[in-house]
Amino acid sequence: MSHNNKHTANPVVPKDGIAGLKENFSTDAMSGFLVFLLALPLSLGIAKASEFPPIMGLMTAMIGGLLVSFFAGSYLTIKGPAAGLIVIVAGSVAELGNGDATVGWHYALGALVVSGLVQVLFGMMRMGSLVDFFPLSAVHGMLAAIGIIIMSKQFHILLGVSPTTHEGKSMVEPLELLAEIPKTLGHFDHQVAIVGLVSLAIVLLWPKVKQPFLKKIPAPVLVLLVAIPMAKIMGIKGKMLIHFDQDFIHTLAWNVDFGGFAQAGTFIKYVIMFALVGSLESLLTVKAIDLMDPAKRKSNANKDLIAVGLGNTFAAFLGGLPMISEVARSSSNVNNGAKTRWANFFHGLFMLIFLFLDLQFSDLIPNAALAAMLIGVGIKLASPKEFGRMAKIGPEQLVIFTTTIIVTLATDLLVGIGVGILVKLISQYILGAPLSSMFKARVQDHGDKMEVLGAAVFSNWLGINKVLSKKALDKNLVLDLSRCNVVDHTVMENLHHLHRDFEVAGGHLTIVGLEELEYSSKSKHEMSARKRPKDSRVDKLGNIK
Repeated sequence: MSHNNKHTANPVVPKDGIAGLKENFSTDAMSGFLVFLLALPLSLGIAKASEFPPIMGLMTAMIGGLLVSFFAGSYLTIKGPAAGLIVIVAGSVAELGNGDATVGWHYALGALVVSGLVQVLFGMMRMGSLVDFFPLSAVHGMLAAIGIIIMSKQFHILLGVSPTTHEGKSMVEPLELLAEIPKTLGHFDHQVAIVGLVSLAIVLLWPKVKQPFLKKIPAPVLVLLVAIPMAKIMGIKGKMLIHFDQDFIHTLAWNVDFGGFAQAGTFIKYVIMFALVGSLESLLTVKAIDLMDPAKRKSNANKDLIAVGLGNTFAAFLGGLPMISEVARSSSNVNNGAKTRWANFFHGLFMLIFLFLDLQFSDLIPNAALAAMLIGVGIKLASPKEFGRMAKIGPEQLVIFTTTIIVTLATDLLVGIGVGILVKLISQYILGAPLSSMFKARVQDHGDKMEVLGAAVFSNWLGINKVLSKKALDKNLVLDLSRCNVVDHTVMENLHHLHRDFEVAGGHLTIVGLEELEYSSKSKHEMSARKRPKDSRVDKLGNIK
């Protein structure tokens, strides 16, 4: 971890509110338009894959921009439907509706309303640091599993095939869908496959284009420009194209139904998954976009959770998908030069204009093109490079990451993340973390110096951070980890971010004691867990043997 003591020059911070709108109108409006172009096909695809009416993806993005931007605690994130929640949404429609997609959609909305209120509570209870409790290797494993599940379904749609079980029902289990791939390769629709594979090639290869002007065109927009004429020329019709059953005005009604309450266990399971996974993804995005923000602003994670929760509750009443602070659209927003939250507002405004002006355009879009976009998202979430990165950080991180993926694919997201956390706790114990420090932070606060005894790990980080959060970031602080048996990967990542926060505020965080610990990885990656040699472990009193 780099700890140079050079203070970066204070960046110019754009104004907020109406003053910010006047100051940055052109840049934010242009970025909002470019993000709208990216969000349009993705929102349609996410809704379709989630077993929701496609128009609801657009309405969710519209609400995420027009409404949520006014309450958000982050400045540059884009709110909208999330590919990472497709698995949960589609699962809730199937389970709560007992196979009837229309009933399942209405019942799923009931669970979404409640989960939105839970997110509001999370924010009010100041649980914005919730993301720091979950081990990063398990979280990345969960996201990779979601990517694999998305690809397992969309691969068949890409080739124009709809896999069914022996009872004639659509397959939903990821392992079944993966096992069905050889069969699909044997009898796919050749015309649909050509459109799908060309679309996938654009999704995968377009980001490699170096020309600055061309890079401004989002890959999903180029996919539509190519796939729609191809589908028309080839005469692809019917179920192979997206269709809207009604126009936007007729969708503006209370579509929610709380009949799913009758299935108490299933209903509660999905409320928990929507609230937990949605909040985690949002908070991870807020954290990542703060690091990209040229103005070095620090978001209010709790306020952002409340805003997203309110947006989710309102969108669910109207029939919309769950929204999060979405990482791909938010990254694009920063790269497009956005300065304030008005860029998110403009993205929603352009979505509204599109909804009112011409929905017939959407009836031309081949499902295979949307499948290609979602496979691109899945590949990013489950990138093979992620396995190599985890191995470099530490063999125990690779075990946690891989175990989370396998268990999630075999069961569901809650069980997968739970098992990942359990494996992480076991690995910490094996590395030498004392049981007395596993969940309870043992911190000695000496004002401008803090000492952590026993262990600094994900499961006691909230306690450590509680003390750290009371320190002024514009001062100098020494954090002594020399009397720890284990400092895990999640804490190393959190300290890296904290070090930056001190630097930006004009202070400095000096971390001492790590030099006395060994790397858990042969690569000596800067984010690797650190462990004390067995012959010099710290005892219960914090004394080194």
